[in-house]
Order: sequence, then structure tokens, then C-alpha cells
Amino acid sequence: MADTPLPARPGAAVRAALRSRPVPVVVALLLVVAAVLTGWRVSDAGSGGRPQREAGFATGVPRGVYDLYGQLLRRYVGESVPGLHLRLDNSQGSVDNLERVVAGRDDFAIATADAVTSFDKPGKPKLRAIARLYDDYLQLVVPAGSKVEHVADLRGLRVGVGQGKSGVNLVTRRLLGAAGLDPDHDIVPLGLGVGDAADQLRGGQLDAFFWSGGLPTAALTDLAGRFPIRIVPLAELAEPLQRQEGGGAAAYRAATIPANTYPGIRPADTPVPTVAVPNLLVTRDDVDPALVQGVTRAVIDSRDTIGAQVHAAQLVDLRTAVYTDPLPLHEGARRYYTSVKP
Repeated sequence: MADTPLPARPGAAVRAALRSRPVPVVVALLLVVAAVLTGWRVSDAGSGGRPQREAGFATGVPRGVYDLYGQLLRRYVGESVPGLHLRLDNSQGSVDNLERVVAGRDDFAIATADAVTSFDKPGKPKLRAIARLYDDYLQLVVPAGSKVEHVADLRGLRVGVGQGKSGVNLVTRRLLGAAGLDPDHDIVPLGLGVGDAADQLRGGQLDAFFWSGGLPTAALTDLAGRFPIRIVPLAELAEPLQRQEGGGAAAYRAATIPANTYPGIRPADTPVPTVAVPNLLVTRDDVDPALVQGVTRAVIDSRDTIGAQVHAAQLVDLRTAVYTDPLPLHEGARRYYTSVKP
């Protein structure tokens, strides 16, 4: 029986071309450059030898909205960019995500507009936007029987302020400052993701926690179903927050959490005034425009289906997706929006 030929190793075609005679030097160099820049590899399982590329997508904390959105979007990206495997990477949140993209550890990420504006790492000029997604709503969660009615009432309490590189932490520190509280000294700050914060509030290890996310957030829905909670109004701090010096303040706006967003919350039928900030899907300027165009298509095409599980995704739309201030659109995203413009 004849031996089964082994699959070619990555780069074999380039090496064979270089060994052949004659091969012009310029052509050989172009082959090498093309092999390096494409980043394509042969999958070792389940692809039937079809070229497959892996791209990293930084999401956020487990049980957060970024995490769920990334899981649902991955399917549509695969359909829009055949052969692409989208690797999902959990992270602390917006600031961490931006660092990961700039460093090349991930190609795509979600980040809040205030985090983008405030980001001051050397690689910031590389950042580009794909789409404006949905708004995050700042939510101050306390037990239903808590005496906390305003942010200033948190003085001396144990408060979850989000992990150090999260958008939650960024806006929470600003909000506390707007309320006249020093986030390092006037409260007991605990750097927790939304899942851990919900668990500790329920267990009595925490008096309150801040969360910034799309509506509804699964971790809060789960918490409200097992433990009576209340969301403290924050709208009175919208203007002081906007007046604060520093990058990102202009991104904030007064907003309202609709009634019945979280069944079981106390009271469930009352809207809660708060503060919101836009989310952007970001990438780098050197990511392949064809790849970005496919990802952009996936974001728009998946809106209704993903929106059935992540209700905030229903707000993603062609009319608003292109407003990605403070970042310019990536060329691939621009190509997509131009191609579908009426």
C-alpha cells in the first residue's frame, strides 16, 4: 500500500519556490513577505486542510455583557470570514482590552469611549474603530434594605469598584469624586468583577458594588432572582461627572434604566435614572482590511439574533455604528459601510 503523503508544513510552498531554478530575487522576496503577512495556518483538526486563521478577541469578565456578546458574535464572524477562528480572551475590561490590542495580543476588543479617550499608552495611535455598539449603563447595586440612597452614603462602606483595568473602575472613581468621595480613603474599595461582586453582596461580604454594562447584565439578573437588590439612582451626578477634567468626561450622558429590566428587583416597575457611556468595537490599523470588513459585516448582520439574548445589541445599527469618536474608522470598516450605503 502506498504511503500517505504528509501534509505540507507551513511555508513549504515558499521554500520549494526558493529552491527552484530560476527564481527572480524579487519574486522570491515577495513570496516570503506574503507568507509572513498573511498569518494563515493549516488547521490540524476539523477543517479538512482548509486554511484557517486565528484572531484574538478580548472580551471582559466572565458573566459580563462583553463576554456573552463575544461568544454569540463568534459564530457570525466565522460565516462572514470563512476559515477564521475567533479566539475569545477574558480580561479585566476596557483598559485591559486596549492594552491587549495595542500590544498585539488580540486583534479585536470592546472598550468604552471614556477608556479610549483616557488611554495614554505609546501605541494609542494604532487604535482604530470598527463600530459603535451599544451604551453601558452605570449601575450601583445594593441590598434592597440598604440605607444607601445616594453615592455619598457609601462613605465607610465596603464597595466593589471593578477590577483595576476595567472601564467600571475608571468611571466609578470619577463618579465617587463627583460625589465628593475619595475612592481610596472614604470607602473600602474592592476590585471585583461583576460575578464575584454579586456573589459577595449576596454573601454579606460587600455592602454595594458598581457595574457598568449593557442592559440587562446576566450576573445581575441572576442575583435579582436569588437575593433582593435595589439599583441606586445616579443621574444627579451626570453633570458633575461631565464637568470633571480629564479625558473621557464628554462621553458620559444622563440615561434611564427602564422599568422591569431586572425582574425581581425592588421596585421592579420603577425606572432608574443613571449615567451611560458608549461602547466601541476596536482594532489596530495594521489588521487586514478584508478581515475587518468581514467582522464589521458580522456585527451588523447578527444584530437581531444576538439582540434576542443580549438586548443591548439590538441598538447596533448602520445609522449609529459609524459614530466612533474618539477613534477613526478602520479602512476595512469604512469599506463595509460604503458598500451598504443606500
